[in-house]
Amino acid sequence: MSFSDLGLMPELLQAVADSGYTEPTPIQRQAIPVVLAGRDVMGGAQTGTGKTASFTLPLLQRLAPSANQSPSPARHPVRALILCPTRELALQVHESVCTYGRHLALRATCIYGGVDMDAQTKQLREGREIVVATPGRLLDHVQQKTVQLNQVQILVLDEADRMLDMGFIPDVKRILSLIPGQRQSLMFSATFSEDIKKLAATILREPQVIEVARRNATAETVSHQLYAVASDDKRVLLRHLLTVPENETRQALVFVNTKFGCSRLAVYLAREGVAADAIHGDKNQQQRTEALDAFKSGKVRVLVATDVAARGLDIEDLPFVVNFELPPNAEDYVHRIGRTGRAGKSGEAISFMAPEENYRLGEIEKLVKRQIERKSLPAYTSGAGRDERHRHHIEREARRHPEPAATRAKQNVAADGFDFNKPYQPQGDVPSAAPAATIAQPPGKPRQPRRELAFLLGGGGKRN
Repeated sequence: MSFSDLGLMPELLQAVADSGYTEPTPIQRQAIPVVLAGRDVMGGAQTGTGKTASFTLPLLQRLAPSANQSPSPARHPVRALILCPTRELALQVHESVCTYGRHLALRATCIYGGVDMDAQTKQLREGREIVVATPGRLLDHVQQKTVQLNQVQILVLDEADRMLDMGFIPDVKRILSLIPGQRQSLMFSATFSEDIKKLAATILREPQVIEVARRNATAETVSHQLYAVASDDKRVLLRHLLTVPENETRQALVFVNTKFGCSRLAVYLAREGVAADAIHGDKNQQQRTEALDAFKSGKVRVLVATDVAARGLDIEDLPFVVNFELPPNAEDYVHRIGRTGRAGKSGEAISFMAPEENYRLGEIEKLVKRQIERKSLPAYTSGAGRDERHRHHIEREARRHPEPAATRAKQNVAADGFDFNKPYQPQGDVPSAAPAATIAQPPGKPRQPRRELAFLLGGGGKRN
């Protein structure tokens, strides 16, 4: 089957051909005709199988009759709204909309937080038929009255399970109250939990459920490996895997669970001679975009990231993904490793598991319904981390004190007349201390140290 068999218009077929695609994926073959027919869809498929195109292409075709070249903003109301949980995914979807809609007179914009609102406001006031947005920033524009949603015809929730995990559901429900009830609603994700099904029941109307693979399945082109390793040894093992001859020129995406750990690991790798950068929620949008661009262009070989990069990050020919820490949620494992092995290409998923993370492994294997292959490198998993910390300590001390310790001791003796490295010994005519019992007391009343101390501290000789 080709894209022309799906009923797409010539302008879209030309855009697909310009992008180098000739044959639709399973999710595209099943979803595109249903969306073109105007039905609600609840679609699930493995990551990297073309879910974005499966709703972007029919969405553009359904809006094509409204396309026009008029400069009037009133002729370009918001007709399609695509909600995404992260900035990176929103940018990825917006790029797909622009790519496939290049031959149509439809306007699109991307709305997300972390950047100034003025440029977004200007585009919204000029008129945009398609808005790709994160929920929080969209509501900011609603509050500022810079966007109207009363003419939305198509609503898309991309990666809906992530929205549920990130606490966006109250925002989504508020947005739903602002758009017409008579609309077409689409929900796509790689994983569908029972909570997501309950949410879908409140948004979709008699949806067509499309699942082209077993729920929560991973791509068959991705191989899985697991190293049982202590937390202290993970950095050493990662450095070894990244610098062995077969991997020394390959790019890698490394996932950690915390922002602090993300930055710290990137600094460590850079110090060890591996070109690395970090991306996490504490970085502003410009920094995150620059890090992604550097990684995609090959300037950075290793990108260390939190789960902000687990969705929507499409990197061509990414060889392997490393779970430096197993994710707290088993579903995130599916999305993380979905960054490799995309579009039918092969990839590797390598995970490190500390003893305290063992319970997470059980949840992951239960979700993906497979046992992950165990591997071992004893030389890098038996105290190597402690040895490396000791080496770094010695190197740091050497940088702080370049001259040898013996030389410093001699310099101290020559400069000051005694050795700082030995206990102090009186020299010359220094009188020895007299025993406490032989110290004469002045006549009169006995000394009262407490009152004297109080006086010195400003108490006027009285107890305070």
